[in-house]
Amino acid sequence: MTPRPARRTPTLFPARGTRSEATRIGALLRKETVGGALLVLTAVIAIVWANSPWSEAYFALRGLEVGHEPWHLRLSLGAWAADGLLAIFFFLVGLELKREFVAGDLRRFSTAIIPVSAAIGGVAVPALVYVAVVAPDPAMLRGWAIPTATDIAFAVAVLALISSHLPSPLRIFLLTLAVVDDLIAITIIAVFYTDTIQVVPLLMGLIIVGIYAVLAQRYRQFFYLRSVAAWLVLLPVGVAAWAFIHASGVHATIAGVLLGFTIPVLHRRRDQVADTEPGLAEVFEHRFRPLSAGLAVPVFAFFSAGVALGGADGFVSAMTDPVTIGIILALVAGKPLGIVAMTWLTTRIRGIQLDPALRWIDLVGVGLLAGIGFTVSLLVTELSFSATDPHQDHAKVAILIASVVAAVVASVLLGSRNRHYRRMSPTEK
Repeated sequence: MTPRPARRTPTLFPARGTRSEATRIGALLRKETVGGALLVLTAVIAIVWANSPWSEAYFALRGLEVGHEPWHLRLSLGAWAADGLLAIFFFLVGLELKREFVAGDLRRFSTAIIPVSAAIGGVAVPALVYVAVVAPDPAMLRGWAIPTATDIAFAVAVLALISSHLPSPLRIFLLTLAVVDDLIAITIIAVFYTDTIQVVPLLMGLIIVGIYAVLAQRYRQFFYLRSVAAWLVLLPVGVAAWAFIHASGVHATIAGVLLGFTIPVLHRRRDQVADTEPGLAEVFEHRFRPLSAGLAVPVFAFFSAGVALGGADGFVSAMTDPVTIGIILALVAGKPLGIVAMTWLTTRIRGIQLDPALRWIDLVGVGLLAGIGFTVSLLVTELSFSATDPHQDHAKVAILIASVVAAVVASVLLGSRNRHYRRMSPTEK
């Protein structure tokens, strides 16, 4: 008799990844807790100041212009925070993206398909929800991308506070999902929010990015061993690339992503470094994350989150604006719906089984966390509506409300699940 072929072991989701990946995720959760707390604190200070008797001082500070006009760098402090400091945040996004695609879980199709499809659903469904709400007024459609982004620092900070016993694969799934979400957000900003392009500055910027890449690749061991070298050599070249790309009309944060992509992830054989040692991209991520989480993102939140509500009447006006309603519904309901629906659909099509330790309600909690769309959503808001357009302030109010609601509901749901897993843990018996 011909023996029956052995049954193929079904793929489980979420993928459990490697021990090093789980360790890295745990360390990242601890680091991002502080960054998320600073983000919330600076946003609260901005909102309180903007609605206090001293609000004129806040808006005067945000509008204060500094810089060299001939270089197209005469910008307000608010614009410097959005275009300049936030480039540091996007540099780290570029580092994380490249690390995931070269050495992380996204390098394998079997582990990448679920978070990629979930991220696509988490972008498409919120955009459709927003468009459905504001469709009668075409002027509001420019904000369709506002509810598509996930704030990784804010979401991870919430998860870190409640995830003492949540399964590690669930946390890895959230971060991988957020990484892909960032990639989609970057693409949206580059493609849909670039009105005019100055070719010569753009070419100059790309040439300098190329020089930056050659330096980083060829002298990776030098920058790996000498931390000060990156500040003295790579930083000036990176700033020059940023300045030219900013002058080209492409949003300057894209420069941060491009520069992050150039940093090598792996060591070369001739570097005589053990394979277990982190690559330059991971080293840079460790060095510069405190600058991003502790300075760049909180300062951006301080200048961007300050919205003058105008008292009870102003708040009512904001809450009845279709832009506000659309963003809140998109982030709080559209995000989890898109993520869970696409995850369910992909598991059915690909024949992937949910890990027996998990339930679909856990993924709903992750989807709710992804509805915290703070930093990038605020940035897209400023790209979508002008500073004189009341829709900009209303959109910011919506982002703040939706992010708080998503965080609270996710905390309640995942907190309950965390207690469930704690009771199941052998160490707790």
